[in-house]
Amino acid sequence: MSPDGITYTNAEGYSDPVPFRAIANMEKAEKKFRPIVYICSPYSGDIEGNTLKARKYSRFAVDQGAIPIAPHLLLPQYMDEKTERDLAMQMDMILLAHCLEIWVFGSFISEGMEAEIARAKQKRMTIRYFTEDLKEEEKCS
Repeated sequence: MSPDGITYTNAEGYSDPVPFRAIANMEKAEKKFRPIVYICSPYSGDIEGNTLKARKYSRFAVDQGAIPIAPHLLLPQYMDEKTERDLAMQMDMILLAHCLEIWVFGSFISEGMEAEIARAKQKRMTIRYFTEDLKEEEKCS
């Protein structure tokens, strides 16, 4: 028996690598690829409500096997929306460039979201649209 509790022999004492391989395969499956996705949803207006929704959308992305990037949850922690909006949008676009897909949530598309979607189209990224209730919609991009 190995230090990690894996037995390499069967009850009769013969070499049995099957359990070891099964555990190794399970570990590989756990380390499967997770795409980085950009969470695109409104921020301004109802900032408190929109922040809660962005957190919900980010959790949804994790549950779908993705790594969410939601700049509107991070940047307001240390930047001022009123005085640093242009710089924040520039940072958003840099973060977007590192994502595989953009996930757009809700029926309302803000000016900032329009710019993010336009950049995603320009980069020929996959764009997925979801309702506020997390149902995927078909939209022509």
